[in-house]
Amino acid sequence: MIKVTIYQNSKQEISGFTLQGHAGYAENGSDVVCAAVSVLAQNTVNSIERFTEDSFTVDVDEEVGELKLKLEPGYSKETALLLDSLILGLQGIEEEYMEYIDVIFEEV
Repeated sequence: MIKVTIYQNSKQEISGFTLQGHAGYAENGSDVVCAAVSVLAQNTVNSIERFTEDSFTVDVDEEVGELKLKLEPGYSKETALLLDSLILGLQGIEEEYMEYIDVIFEEV
């Protein structure tokens, strides 16, 4: 199962997210759930980097299937929109494939 943790403060402002694990929906190379989640996350990171001047750090460990993004406070409304779009996509996948992905929100 893929575990997605969205980190947010008490004002529900997102400070980052972590994706961990593999969906296990199908064999490696054929797992559409893993592929969809990976594309959404990678595109969000690439879009923040390309289309904004906001600062963030990202760590990836492909062996264990982990991606961590941490945003610097005070990011732009463009980054906020990209994060909202990521969450919308992830929650859509979760609705369809509940046993393969879990999206949770954690206050930090």
